[in-house]
Amino acid sequence: MSQLLTIAEVKAAIRDVPDFPRPGILFKDITPLLAQPRAFQTVVEMLAGSIGRHGADGLVAIESRGFVFGAAVAARMGLPLQLVRKPGKLPYRTVSVSYELEYGSDKVEIHVDAIEPGKAYAVVDDLIATGGTAAAAAELVEMQRGRVACCAFVIELAFLRGRERLGDRAVESLISF
Repeated sequence: MSQLLTIAEVKAAIRDVPDFPRPGILFKDITPLLAQPRAFQTVVEMLAGSIGRHGADGLVAIESRGFVFGAAVAARMGLPLQLVRKPGKLPYRTVSVSYELEYGSDKVEIHVDAIEPGKAYAVVDDLIATGGTAAAAAELVEMQRGRVACCAFVIELAFLRGRERLGDRAVESLISF
């Protein structure tokens, strides 16, 4: 295994893109991080360590950048991975949750048989902002009688206070802005 990077080196691999996807937003672009194998490996190892401390039996990754990290961490940990997607994207029967956005609402779904009752799942995504999508994914786990071991993110936009929307669920983030 190659030498892991420091968190400062990983943070330096995240590019700021002003005014994307609309004016006034400073987008945190992870594509340069993904292009650096040591940075990506560092993130996967750190997320696996954080999730491992919470005793997760499986992972639930949120569309779409959460799939990148969730798949790598699930493979690293030898745990099953389930997918949370926008409506109409999963091929089998689903359960869904609607949640409020700043302007309007949205919905996410998971397969009806994705969660094993009584098992603990880590919710994984690249970034937590306001926490709406992560809270909806956690609710999907709990609706199917699973437990949320933790919610794990590469990046946290702390000033948007998304953690608060997750209530008393454990939250792990590697990099905070």
